[in-house]
Amino acid sequence: MPTYQYACNDCGEQLEVVQKFSDDTLTVCPSCEGNLRKVFSAVGIVFKGSGFYRTDNRASSTSSAPSSKPAETKPAESSKPAASTSTPAPAAAAN
Repeated sequence: MPTYQYACNDCGEQLEVVQKFSDDTLTVCPSCEGNLRKVFSAVGIVFKGSGFYRTDNRASSTSSAPSSKPAETKPAESSKPAASTSTPAPAAAAN
């Protein structure tokens, strides 16, 4: 259940009340019987970055997101013999 902050317009007393969403807003100060008003403040938590929105983790039809099929692996590049740079190539025979 959310916690709401109220302030009295007459005596200035501040109070916090835990209420359900369906509960009515308080209008009478418990101390002086004056008028209460809700106090709105900055949000205490802000979600930034990917993964917090419904659309962040969906794969679209045009995206390059990986499919559910396992990817085929290519053979390792290190299995090819390395070219030797210390031996010069044989010279072409003159005819």
